[in-house]
Amino acid sequence: MRSLFSNSAANANKSNGSSSNLKVLSRYVKLNALLAIIAAIIGLWALQLVFSYLSELDSLDDSYTMAEALKYILYRSPYFLEQFIPTGALLGAVVGLGLLANKSELVVMRASGVSVYRIVSWVLQPALLFVLLALMINQFILPTSNQLAHEINNTDRDVSITTVRGYWTVQPRFATSDSSSEDRNSDTTDAQPDGSDILYIDYADAKGNIGEVKRWHLDNNGNLQTAIRAEDGKYIGRKPIDSNSDSAKKYNYEWQLNNMTKLNISQGFEASQAKSPSDTLSLPFAPESVYLLTREAEDLSLTQLYEHKQFMRGQGQRSLNHELAFWQKLLSPLSILSLVIVACSFVFGSLRTHSLGLRIVVALLFGLLFSYLQDLVGFVSLATGFSPLLMVLSPIIASALLGLYLLKRQM
Repeated sequence: MRSLFSNSAANANKSNGSSSNLKVLSRYVKLNALLAIIAAIIGLWALQLVFSYLSELDSLDDSYTMAEALKYILYRSPYFLEQFIPTGALLGAVVGLGLLANKSELVVMRASGVSVYRIVSWVLQPALLFVLLALMINQFILPTSNQLAHEINNTDRDVSITTVRGYWTVQPRFATSDSSSEDRNSDTTDAQPDGSDILYIDYADAKGNIGEVKRWHLDNNGNLQTAIRAEDGKYIGRKPIDSNSDSAKKYNYEWQLNNMTKLNISQGFEASQAKSPSDTLSLPFAPESVYLLTREAEDLSLTQLYEHKQFMRGQGQRSLNHELAFWQKLLSPLSILSLVIVACSFVFGSLRTHSLGLRIVVALLFGLLFSYLQDLVGFVSLATGFSPLLMVLSPIIASALLGLYLLKRQM
């Protein structure tokens, strides 16, 4: 291979960089970079799986067996893989080009007229494969695998449906004068304010099923009147809201609550508890929206995060946590490419006279620094409300500019 490479480089010099010889060099560099990146990502991924396995050993008990722990690690493995793709691409690019530099093959390439930027472009092309892999994992695998992992590693083993933080809301409540029943969503002229409901839904799936539901009813003075708990619920359909306006028809979406317990509190602070087989929950948005509202941001795909953003905008609200996750996942390809540029600058820069081991250590340190900087700007965005897009872009742009600056110094 060494002799084939040297002959190809010499022929490229004689023919002033003929296209055929450049293709040979291109394939050679791409193959070295691809194999090195694959090895680095798999190595980091396997190391994380081992650490996760050791961490789960402390949680084993009668209800959480070794088989469940292994299954949990299996379901979390796509998330670990996606997390280590940027650092693995950085480390693999350093190793791939570093091996070429140690054998003076990069020197021969540059002497034959191949520019640094052309070599960098060759290394970026196999990195694009991992860009697509990261996007596919985020879009098609993580929403399902993370949910399955949460269902296994649930701290409350006795609950059949997993709690995923859940959704909290406060709804105004109205009582009509012509009926003793309460209608929280009535928009008739004779509806009178009747306090508000604090509603909590711990889980919802895409099919319309919901988990535990809790609802506290407060009167107009803020005093607690009733508390309701239902074990689960099933979507039963929607009903149009009566409206005299010419705007688009609106609906209330209803769920049948099962195994409900209701606690009534009187003015004398006496309480009575009663069980009811079922009741109805009414919400102004569809089951698909409830599903998005009860999921963590990292468990949603790119399209689901976008739908969540549009839904919150329609409600006149904003979730910075979900916006931050959306931009982090959408711009993750740029993170990978910027780190590969930095990796190339390490090899062509001042480290070219140093050992491959030093290059690897510096690459790992820079990868950790980049990861911590991404986390830091995310926390700053959540704390200050500053644009998540600009905060996510800032470390990517800084990394790319640093790599291009170091490369330019070698021209």
